[in-house]
Amino acid sequence: MDKQLNLALRIDEDVLREVVDQLPDMPSVIKYYDDFDDTLRSIRNPSEAESFEIHLAGRLVSLPFDQSSKHLATIMKQVFMHLLGEDLSSGTAFQYVHAGRSIEPENAVKLLKAGPAGISSFWAPFLSSDLPKHAYACAKSLLKLLSKYRLMGWSESYLDAITALPLPFNDKYAVVRSGKAFVSVDDEAAIVRFLDEASHDCDKMSGLALQRAGTLLCAYQFGMRPIQIAMLKWRDVRIRNEPNNPYSAVHLTFRMVKQRSDSATKNLLRRVKSDWAPIFVALKRHANGRGEETTDSVFGVQSANDVTRRITKLLSIVLEVDATAFNLRHTAAQRLVDAGASQEELAEFLGHTDITTALVYYETSANQAERVNKALGISEIYQRVARIAHDRFIEPEELAQLKEFQQIGGAPHGVPIAGIGGCTSGQAACPYNPILSCYGCRKFMPIHDVQMHSKVLADFRGVARFFHESSRGDAVSPAYLQLERTIAEVQAVVAELEGASS
Repeated sequence: MDKQLNLALRIDEDVLREVVDQLPDMPSVIKYYDDFDDTLRSIRNPSEAESFEIHLAGRLVSLPFDQSSKHLATIMKQVFMHLLGEDLSSGTAFQYVHAGRSIEPENAVKLLKAGPAGISSFWAPFLSSDLPKHAYACAKSLLKLLSKYRLMGWSESYLDAITALPLPFNDKYAVVRSGKAFVSVDDEAAIVRFLDEASHDCDKMSGLALQRAGTLLCAYQFGMRPIQIAMLKWRDVRIRNEPNNPYSAVHLTFRMVKQRSDSATKNLLRRVKSDWAPIFVALKRHANGRGEETTDSVFGVQSANDVTRRITKLLSIVLEVDATAFNLRHTAAQRLVDAGASQEELAEFLGHTDITTALVYYETSANQAERVNKALGISEIYQRVARIAHDRFIEPEELAQLKEFQQIGGAPHGVPIAGIGGCTSGQAACPYNPILSCYGCRKFMPIHDVQMHSKVLADFRGVARFFHESSRGDAVSPAYLQLERTIAEVQAVVAELEGASS
């Protein structure tokens, strides 16, 4: 029995050796392009290396070749070179070959021996072996390598058949279809308010605080991936003053990433919202003070992982829930679709060369009516479960003890209102309209008096009816939309107080 096992192992090794002997010798240096640092990298003496050290998205990662067979390790190195030769990125090549390490040596040998005639019978059970999804892509790349050099019965005439081999089903947009990929409407409002406040206070903020706000801005407004944000250099930022405009115009140039081919990439020009442009103006001022070069990172990060961690941490503070940069990217895409963007416009916004890639957002757009209702405050369910954006309720005695500038009062739309609560920062320091912007603000401390808020609600409803009766309540009126939002937020405060007392 032992003799038969040793013979089988020797035959398997013979198969691997046969393939290696017919493959061309490996070069002394493998070169690849590092798009993150915009430089050409080298892997020296690859035939003897036990692992490849590869620069990916600002990090140095290791790709080990520790297979039980030296010949199998050599074949996998050849697969890596073949993937680079197919104009795929070094990141894709790394993912495929790293996942390919999970293929058992005996399955690798069976794959080599199957040939065009037996590949179908081999592939079905192989597909059910529950390997990482990229391992199957690596196996197909191995077959394409054999076809390129006409080994084991394969030739380039079989490339279509190899491409047609099925991969495990993977619905990468499942979280989009379920709605879990998006941040809620009130969370979006909190992000906008944070960026508004950062723009207003940017002259008082540290360089690190400005960098954090800038990364969040790029993820929220433009839906940029962490690697694109990390790759932004000062040479990619243009700031200029415009006549009759108190704000500077800020344009950013991002690079397309994750394309099927590096040759398909192009630059993506984006303009920062005017209200948020001061963040970049202040950032540039800090950069000039530190003597930074045009090739330095705008946000002072070393890798895409740095951006991911920074945005996740900042969102946990701003929203008090777990969210990532990719939640913001999905939300930005859905927001654009809900606003009526075409497939071409969405592809341009997301940086896709294939306009069909993001069709899932159109599939889910029909289910966004509830999100619109939430924004307008007309969903009864939303009013019952809305998360109130305030620090805490305060009693009338506490309100009376606050400093005068912390007590809120105003006359929105000519309706005098006072005594609704306090502000942790102070009304004089707030750049927004009194009363209308207080409800929903995280710095707002509503008074614990349901009758007071019910009266405010009735007053605002009267103003809304006046708008409607005078034909001013159209959907594009900013004042009317702001009033609707405020009414919804007052309703939420009243509902919470009534629920607490019941």
